[in-house]
Amino acid sequence: MTKKQLALEVIELLKKEYPDAKCTLDYKDAWQLLVSVRLAAQCTDARVDQTTPLLYAKFPSVKALAEGDVAEIEEIIRPCGLGNSKARDISACMKMLQEKYDGNVPDNMEELLALPGVGRKSANLIMGDVFGKPAIVTDTHCIRLSNLIGLVDNIKEPAKVEKALWKIIPPEEGNMLCHRFVTHGRAVCVARRPNCAECCLKEICKFGKKNLS
Repeated sequence: MTKKQLALEVIELLKKEYPDAKCTLDYKDAWQLLVSVRLAAQCTDARVDQTTPLLYAKFPSVKALAEGDVAEIEEIIRPCGLGNSKARDISACMKMLQEKYDGNVPDNMEELLALPGVGRKSANLIMGDVFGKPAIVTDTHCIRLSNLIGLVDNIKEPAKVEKALWKIIPPEEGNMLCHRFVTHGRAVCVARRPNCAECCLKEICKFGKKNLS
């Protein structure tokens, strides 16, 4: 079985297992997703979702965050960790959105990557979830599962994993596959103790077949 064939089987099996998978961060607008993704660095999505309502109660718009005091932003988001750098990035990002894009989030990769604090993972999430464009979000779940399953071979760098996956995953499937990787990685293929016996991919997963043999 080629990697492309394996990818198509993985996609179909995870579709059946998690038909309603979606982004695990709560947001209403594109700029809110940008904020949440920045806060999620080295922090749980659950903690981010507890924090953002407090942030938006004080700063309910791009303009409000752009004009807000960085110290006040930091005080609210401190439970998410790295408060100083995250507050500065969020403030700078919202300033650029306000000044250059009239408060809107750009819909192309180049402009998204030019925003303060936005890397490829964040940009891909925005491209896929907000704008419905082809996207592959190489977060820790995507990288770990892609290696375990055998879609990539011992590649850990996010950019290299993304590049390898683009070669074997249909563009229209990438975004939802990554959401399903997150769901599967939390529910079954848990780091350090994957439950291969209960895994819907056990017949085709490189790690699963070896673990259950």
